Amino acid sequence: MIKICYLMRRQPHLTLEEFQSYWSEKHPQAAPADAFDTLGVKRYIQILPIESSGRDLVIGPRSGLEDPYDGIAELWVESEEALERDWSTEKAQEYVGIFFQDE
Repeated sequence: MIKICYLMRRQPHLTLEEFQSYWSEKHPQAAPADAFDTLGVKRYIQILPIESSGRDLVIGPRSGLEDPYDGIAELWVESEEALERDWSTEKAQEYVGIFFQDE
């Protein structure tokens, strides 16, 4: 099993709350219902940042970091071979394009 991770930043006109609401509720529905099956996605996880004073404790002494990301998307696929096979089809590329446009 391999993971594909996308580090996400919201568009400048969106608040964090607007981004999180859209990303969690509408973005997964952007492509047809069979998109994850077509792409061989076995698991999809959205990771949201810590928005509390605890965030500073996690970051600690790290300085000079880029602005924090607004989320991480994890897509789990069976193997690199499955990724190359499943994602290279015309239908899969169409779905990837739909998701990309929605981002």
